[in-house]
Amino acid sequence: MVSSTNRFSDIQNHWAKIFIDGLVERAVISGFPDRTFRPNSNLTRAQFAAIVSKAFPVPDKRPYIPFIDVPSTHWAATAIQAAYKRGFISGYPDNLFKPESLITRAEALVALVSGIFGSNAAPTSNLVLSNIYQDSTEIPNYAKKAIVIATQSEIVVNAPNLNLLNPAGNATRADVVAWVYQALVYLKRAPQIYNQYIIVLSKVPRPQVYVNHQREFRGVWITSVWNIDWPFSNKLSTEQQKAELLKILDRLQEMNFNAIILQIRAAGDALYASELEPWSAWLTGTQGKPPQPYYDPLTFAVTESHKRNIEVHAWFNPYRAKVSTQTPPNVRPHISVTNPECVYPWGDDLWMDPGIDLVLDKTYNVILDVVKRYDIDGVHFDDYFYPYPIDGQEFPDSKIYNSYISRGGKMSLGDWRRENVNKLVRRLGQGIKTVKPNVKFGISPFGIYRPGQPPQSRGLDAYETLYADAKKWLESGWVDYLNPQLYWRIDQTAQSYPMLLEWWLQNNPQNRHIYVGNNLGKLDGNKWTVQEINNQIEITRNSKNSLALGNVFFSMKAFSENRQQIYDNFKSTTYAQPALVPAMPWQNGKPPAPPVSVVVQKVGNTNVLQWKNPADKNIRSWTLYQKNGDSWKLIKIINADTVQVTVGTGIYALCAVSVMAVESVGVFIEIAA
Repeated sequence: MVSSTNRFSDIQNHWAKIFIDGLVERAVISGFPDRTFRPNSNLTRAQFAAIVSKAFPVPDKRPYIPFIDVPSTHWAATAIQAAYKRGFISGYPDNLFKPESLITRAEALVALVSGIFGSNAAPTSNLVLSNIYQDSTEIPNYAKKAIVIATQSEIVVNAPNLNLLNPAGNATRADVVAWVYQALVYLKRAPQIYNQYIIVLSKVPRPQVYVNHQREFRGVWITSVWNIDWPFSNKLSTEQQKAELLKILDRLQEMNFNAIILQIRAAGDALYASELEPWSAWLTGTQGKPPQPYYDPLTFAVTESHKRNIEVHAWFNPYRAKVSTQTPPNVRPHISVTNPECVYPWGDDLWMDPGIDLVLDKTYNVILDVVKRYDIDGVHFDDYFYPYPIDGQEFPDSKIYNSYISRGGKMSLGDWRRENVNKLVRRLGQGIKTVKPNVKFGISPFGIYRPGQPPQSRGLDAYETLYADAKKWLESGWVDYLNPQLYWRIDQTAQSYPMLLEWWLQNNPQNRHIYVGNNLGKLDGNKWTVQEINNQIEITRNSKNSLALGNVFFSMKAFSENRQQIYDNFKSTTYAQPALVPAMPWQNGKPPAPPVSVVVQKVGNTNVLQWKNPADKNIRSWTLYQKNGDSWKLIKIINADTVQVTVGTGIYALCAVSVMAVESVGVFIEIAA
């Protein structure tokens, strides 16, 4: 036998070396003649008895009853007798000891606890083993109490995986040495040492579980133009504006919505602080005049929305420059003032010419400025590109088009106009991803691409009159989502909701997300009912495998008014359960690290689940699931700043969610009654 671990050739890089050294110094163990320790060899019951009888010279607790299979000549007879009398190990029926049988990990831990604490010892805490060990169901019933005691006393050393106890596996020499050393630490007979595999309840990671739920984009347009949704008047004070927006966001949170599409540039103006365009008159009644007292509405909207786990998609109108001659005059730096040659009258509107490079650059720079400065989640266009037609009038861009032709251009007027819009869409798609990859880019085109596509469809030709080639944007992957405005009922044959939805889904080779636009403006309880809207949502949900992944409603006004009790219906039925927005695989979002330092504190009769906030800007929220039978159900989405929640008894999983809506693996928590 050897007595120095320096001569053990097989432990120098072993996880248990520090424990082996500690017991060799105390003459509890030794190695083999070939100068090895054989840490990974399994231990027999006799060998276990030899170790504990040396390690724990404690008073006897019971008289020895000789085992028929342990004769006095057996090499371990004295050790077995001592270990038995001290309460560390017992025998089997028929007075057998089975000295050469291998001892399991569960048996070894039970033996140690019985000898140190007594066979009737009770745990000092309500530790739930499943919160530590993923394989807790494999722990025999007879061993559970002892393993709770061993774990809470920091006797368990668990290599290589802290969360896998492997209770039925055979104990190795390294296992037993580590546990014996930790038992001596508990008894204050050995100094405390550091080892990454010691189970320390405050530090050991909890078991993990993979959970998920059916994601769904639940959005609403919040329209600023004409003060339709917010602010509902341009005469509100700053505090009134804030209070009204909070009322909207609270109502959406109550309905489990997860996104707003907030109009921040209705006509070359800004519902936010900008050096490129003037303050919107829809805020204060005067273009260029900031709110007083001063605040930034977009910053406020983003902060308050994110508190409620609601995404903010900033809605820009790319080309409209004025909505009516009756509205306050435009002021610098509005493009109609700084560059009037780029803007044309169109009915009561003013419209920028999409064929002019300055207009392209201006719109691009305005949007990228917002992407850079604000924590928005998306950039959004609606269906306004070239303006909707006016009978008998032609958009006055012939000078710009003729200049293009004179330089050798070959495209027809229609193709040229479409390419002007395509340039902006393509450039924005690339620019947004370069500047801030987590920001999504979505467009809400007119619901019919072209009459006859699909064959039975009839209606306005957006391709030919608005020069919007939405099919190309989708096929090219320039957008992250398309939000076609399917503003017709299911039974309208020429514009049937399911017919048009199916067409958009079939023309999506890049597998982008489709979120359907739904019209609430016609809710009258007659032809347009809440049931019609719910039926449309159900049609969308039934097409989720084809990437129909949500709905966006025009507009917030219907929910604010609770028109036809739609708010009540959505809150109680349609969106009764919370949901995250769908994650987008092409964004390359990585799962965040799971929550850390997850503990359950008893406060009176209440269980408080707590965890630490790692101050990770990539974390947007937390999701809490509860296990029901064999399935997991998402019960709560919690904002990133919250680090505790009250829960009842049961089995839970807590996940972190990134700004790209990617969930971490769940941290497993079981709360016993």
